[in-house]
Amino acid sequence: MTKKPLLVLAMAIAMMSTAASAKPLVYVAAGSANRIIVIDAATDKVVGEYDGIDNPHSIVSTPDGEYVISGSLKEKKLAKGDKSPPHSTIYLVHPEHGHVMLTMKAEGMIHHQTITPDGRYVISTHPTRGNISLADLQKNQIVKTVATGPSPNYAAVTSDGKTVYVSNSGNGTISEIDTATWTVKRALMAGPGPEHIVLSKDGMTIYVVNPVKGILSAVDISSGKVARTYEIGKRLHGLDISDDGATLFITSKTDEKFIALDPKTDTRRVLALSPSPYHLETIEGTGKVYVSSSKIGKVWVVDQKSAKLLGEIDIKGEGHQMTTVR
Repeated sequence: MTKKPLLVLAMAIAMMSTAASAKPLVYVAAGSANRIIVIDAATDKVVGEYDGIDNPHSIVSTPDGEYVISGSLKEKKLAKGDKSPPHSTIYLVHPEHGHVMLTMKAEGMIHHQTITPDGRYVISTHPTRGNISLADLQKNQIVKTVATGPSPNYAAVTSDGKTVYVSNSGNGTISEIDTATWTVKRALMAGPGPEHIVLSKDGMTIYVVNPVKGILSAVDISSGKVARTYEIGKRLHGLDISDDGATLFITSKTDEKFIALDPKTDTRRVLALSPSPYHLETIEGTGKVYVSSSKIGKVWVVDQKSAKLLGEIDIKGEGHQMTTVR
């Protein structure tokens, strides 16, 4: 991507040194703290932070790790007389240089993000707009919006980059989007109120949490229908998959538990976490899962194999979406 952005943000970033940190690094969108937190996954220590980022909820990184991109959940109020729609902000951060390289405006709040495998397009979900937006990192601007359905929540892209799946919480579907044309090909059934999704390693199944009913749905991509349903617990939220693809990790905020589920056998290992376990991120290659709390500034470190607690990390704000730079 171009290294000379069209719009440069003239702001200083308060950054602790990350030069001595071992990779992988985990970047956490810390919401109300108005910053991104940087954690060294080798030591489970906070090694840096970026200030001045307005209510970041979503975050992704380019495949080469050169850039970290975060979206704001906050819509900017418009000046009196301005008839353009309220907008949120996408921040593009260059960790090595230690500052925000540019910002982009996007209509509507940004909930979650994903990025295409070639690192070109950042896809943001806009629940209040019923669409996703595409930020082109070569052109440094929003180039397209795609209507999906009511309350698009979460997005995932296939490993070949040809398809994006977006959960629509408002109508119980997942939109299947062809990235060659950026059009919706079909709607898959996903259960009542689908939110976070993850693709199976073989690319044949989409797993999706339905928090209102407390269930996890396994959606067969070929048929576009729910093939199996698992009763998990109340107010489900986080969802990810293990390095080997054999285990799903899920959080229940109300039941205050972390669940490691084998979807083939329905075998479960459960870890009590309090308060309110929230987002989670499988840290590939480390054997760890990071789990945040929605109520306090804490990230729990959990072992993928045993589902046992390995440690805790204190952070500012609360941890929302996370991304790993390897």
